[in-house]
Amino acid sequence: MKRCLPIVAWLAMLPVAFAQQNSPHIGYVYPAGGQQGTGFQVTIGGQFLNGVTNVFLTGTGVTASIVVFEKQLTPKEQDEYKEKLHKLQDKKKSETKLTADEEKTLAEVIRKLTMFGRRLTNRALSEFVTLKCSVAANAEPGKREVRLGTQFGLSNPMAFCVGTLPEVTKPDWKNVPKSRSSMDPVMNPHAETNATLPCVLNGQIQPGGVDRYRFRGHAGQQLVISTSARELIPYIADAVPGWFQAALTLSDAAGKELVYDDNYRFHPDPVLFYKIPKEGDYVLEIKDSLYRGREDFIYRITIGELPFVTAVFPLGAPAGSRASVALWGWNLPIHKVNLDLHNETPGTYPLTVHNGPHTSNQIPFAIGDLPECLETKPNNTITNAQVVNLPIIINGRIDRPGDWGVFRFDGHAGDQIVAEVYARRLDSPLDSVLYLLDATGKQLAFNDDYEDKGTGLNTHHADSYLMATLSSNGSYFVRIGDAQHNGGLAYAYRLRLSAPRPDFELRVTPSSLNLRTGTSVPLTVFALRRDGFAGAIALTLTNAPSGFKLTAAKVPAGQDQLKLTLSAPSSPVAEPVSLHIEGRATIAGQPVVHAAVPAEDMLQAFAYRHLVPSESLQVAVLGRYRPEAVAARIVSSVPVKIPAGGSARVQVSMPVGPMITKFAFELDGAPEGISIVQSSPTEIVLHADAAKIKPGLTGNLIAKAFGERAVETGKEKKPANPRRLPLGALPAIPFEIVSQ
Repeated sequence: MKRCLPIVAWLAMLPVAFAQQNSPHIGYVYPAGGQQGTGFQVTIGGQFLNGVTNVFLTGTGVTASIVVFEKQLTPKEQDEYKEKLHKLQDKKKSETKLTADEEKTLAEVIRKLTMFGRRLTNRALSEFVTLKCSVAANAEPGKREVRLGTQFGLSNPMAFCVGTLPEVTKPDWKNVPKSRSSMDPVMNPHAETNATLPCVLNGQIQPGGVDRYRFRGHAGQQLVISTSARELIPYIADAVPGWFQAALTLSDAAGKELVYDDNYRFHPDPVLFYKIPKEGDYVLEIKDSLYRGREDFIYRITIGELPFVTAVFPLGAPAGSRASVALWGWNLPIHKVNLDLHNETPGTYPLTVHNGPHTSNQIPFAIGDLPECLETKPNNTITNAQVVNLPIIINGRIDRPGDWGVFRFDGHAGDQIVAEVYARRLDSPLDSVLYLLDATGKQLAFNDDYEDKGTGLNTHHADSYLMATLSSNGSYFVRIGDAQHNGGLAYAYRLRLSAPRPDFELRVTPSSLNLRTGTSVPLTVFALRRDGFAGAIALTLTNAPSGFKLTAAKVPAGQDQLKLTLSAPSSPVAEPVSLHIEGRATIAGQPVVHAAVPAEDMLQAFAYRHLVPSESLQVAVLGRYRPEAVAARIVSSVPVKIPAGGSARVQVSMPVGPMITKFAFELDGAPEGISIVQSSPTEIVLHADAAKIKPGLTGNLIAKAFGERAVETGKEKKPANPRRLPLGALPAIPFEIVSQ
């Protein structure tokens, strides 16, 4: 667990960034967690996991060690194993007794073909690491992150959960025989696994597969059956709609369907609620709603008479206050909680309820820094609108289908007004719409959905936002309702009415980085600007170990993202280092500082990208690919001034191994209109297309080097099978587009 990531000798023949290209990638973890005080095996499936040396888990109380690395058989290997199998089986059939070694070989051949002889639907899940995990009895329950370390660096993070309930885990899919057995749910739809409540159920869904669990229910039990599937793997790039869409069905012993769902409100992971009418056996069924399936279609289902909060009101309260929050749900020991917020800072925090040893689901609760009030009804028209004074946060609810909330405030000509809804971001099912009306009821502004890239798990950004300038003195109205004309107890909201409050948040991707000593690696910082803030944001590392450096770390004014580079120290680091990046800006003459939240830039269903937050930014620093190698660097002064319609030369120093036969730099994510027209290991010529790019634009350019390496074969030493390989990145190149 605490060893330095090793560098094997043959890495001396590889280019500097080969390790970054082949960074280990985790596709799934199964089971994705375990109970306090237990030990169990875990399979991690992914790609580039060969040479795995370390396991890294966030938090304390969980340890893991590597048991074995194995991979899917190639077609050639499968043929070889099949031939070996037939020979051994034929020998056994001829009544010739196999030797002990032959029996051992036969068993291993059968195991290999059974576990690794399938046709893969996703080659990125072709390598497997088995871990031995141990969870301490006092380990903090909740979600962690697990990463693997290999000779090429650190993997992406994946969810790993610590629970308090006993766990039922179906066999790892690759351990189930390929043949259609009596336990195969595709061939035998009545195959069931027995469970005793309360517990956690772990499984993987095969293509067309259905998993079934039989348990004993008692009259009066209020069952809560909650699924974690998309919550464990938020986005699957090549699966439409972009995740495992679980569907749950609860039936009685006779097979009669009692309750079904394939979501919980706007969450793709379903939750079932059911009061058991009589003693007897019941069967829970889980499948993919589209009958898809593969190794990464994993789930965890908590089932039992467990606390579950379905609604709270209000959804937040001001810092420095005492708040009384009403609760609704199942198996709750209380229906109101009193919160002392005098020592709390503004933000969003998880709210939970305990019922004996069991803890409820987490509900986000907002703590604000503006005055607040409660909605007073009736206020559904202009004539009975609730009068409010700005700035204000209104805690309200659309408590029935077709309900509206209308609020009146006085404004002056030239005032800017912001109306913003926090509902979906606080787990409310409300799909809000907002109207700004003048004193006569004339519509001045409207908004339905407003995208907030800071909420990476929301695929429907249903909260509303509008900003408008008032044209005259007088009364104005803000009207809020549900776009689908729904309503009810859970349809709560927080409505902010105020002047603009310019601000920003930051996300940095990826959340795992791998560097060789003295080299640079690109990363991206996304600026999530609020209420019209357009200023520049300076980025810095805080409390970083010596030798780490950000290059060209300033988000230009008006831009929403920046590619920059992180440089490594000159010596390897034994374990991954947790780095912290801050952004600093001046807003209304005052300094504002915010921490950048690490995130993964995830692709959903081939098309959509989401910033999914991670716990930390972890960086692995490995030794140089060869001792005498020097770091790539920029020789010219920066920023590089590129004339619109012209070119600029940048002197660089890029070390290239002797086996590289062709070389070129390529820009990564450059603005349209900027291109490389000529490059060598010592110079880059940049061109700006005047038709696509105008003077005044500033930013960073990331130049990645690629080369071809020929594999020499035969007596004549002729090049064969040229391979295009990444050679690394230069430090970020600041640029400015200027006039000719």
